[in-house]
Amino acid sequence: MPVQEALRIKELSKVYRAKAGDVVAVDGVSFEARKGEVTVIVGPSGSGKTTLLYLIGSLESPDGGEIWAFGEDIASPAADLIRYRRERVGFVFQFFNLISALTALENVMLPMDLQAVPGSRQRGRAEELLSRMGIDARLQRAKANKMSGGEKQRVAIARAMANDPDIILADEPTGNLDTATGRVVVDILVKLAREDGKCVIIVTHDEDIVKVADRAFSMTDGKLAPHDR
Repeated sequence: MPVQEALRIKELSKVYRAKAGDVVAVDGVSFEARKGEVTVIVGPSGSGKTTLLYLIGSLESPDGGEIWAFGEDIASPAADLIRYRRERVGFVFQFFNLISALTALENVMLPMDLQAVPGSRQRGRAEELLSRMGIDARLQRAKANKMSGGEKQRVAIARAMANDPDIILADEPTGNLDTATGRVVVDILVKLAREDGKCVIIVTHDEDIVKVADRAFSMTDGKLAPHDR
């Protein structure tokens, strides 16, 4: 599958203002990420990697720089960020961010409901995605608060895929999982890149995840550099 540039980040910066002094969370970061590839950004807690991911996903606004997604600068005031978040980006969070009172199926259907996808299509796609993630029919109807960490994360990935986004942003996706379950989750994310042509960006503190990367970077004190593999 030919690769295609999905994201181009140019001199991106984010500063948090505080009485104790400004904190430069992202400091002049530039890199590219492509469809069909896995980009891994590794760094310790507080290095700015989650802030960088939130900027790319437009959950935070940058103080400077450009974020080009398929030829559109989403850091521009004219960018349609609602459409970008709903159609282009799927998020996978460390703490899953599922709605506990809903079933796995209902959690995956929710993003489609927000896009006004017909109910019959919502259910069919949600069942298909959950089955692909190894969530069987019984678990699909279980409440999220009754599921294990690994099951929740697989549901979260299915939810991220609900509207078939081009970009999957994963924030410490194995942070709350044991080693074996974490490997399963990483394998799923890799398949989404290799088999579905998604642009997958993983930020993590886990150096082992660098092994699956097509592109790897290290982040320290808000600055990004090529990872020395």
